[in-house]
Amino acid sequence: MNTYMILKSIHMTTAYLTFALLLLCIILDAFGKPNWRGTPLRWIPHANHTLLIATAIGLLFVSPWMVFVDGWVTAKLFLLFGYIAAATVALKDTRRTPVRAIAAALALIQWLVIFYLATAKPF
Repeated sequence: MNTYMILKSIHMTTAYLTFALLLLCIILDAFGKPNWRGTPLRWIPHANHTLLIATAIGLLFVSPWMVFVDGWVTAKLFLLFGYIAAATVALKDTRRTPVRAIAAALALIQWLVIFYLATAKPF
C-alpha cells in the first residue's frame, strides 16, 4: 500500500470520527448531560483533529492537488475554518441554547459540504 492510500485512509477515518464525535457531544448537551466535559471525550476530539490535519497536510505533499490552485481544496480549507468556529460556539456551555443549536446546525452542514467536496471534487 502506498503512502497516498495510507494517508487517505487515516484522513477519511478521522473525518468520519470528527463528525461522530461532534454529533455525540451535541446530543449529550441536548439531553442535558454536560458532564461529558469532565471525561476523555473532552480531549479525544482534539487528538483526532490533530491527526486529521496532519494527514491533510501529508496528502497535500503526496498528491497532485494544491491549495489555492484546485478550487475544491481551497473551498474545503475555508469551510474548515467555518466549521471550527461554528463547532466551538455550539459546544460552549456559556452560550444560550438557540445560539448553540444554530451553530451546531451550521457546523454539521459545513462538514457535509466538506464531505461532498472531498468525494465529488466538482471544481
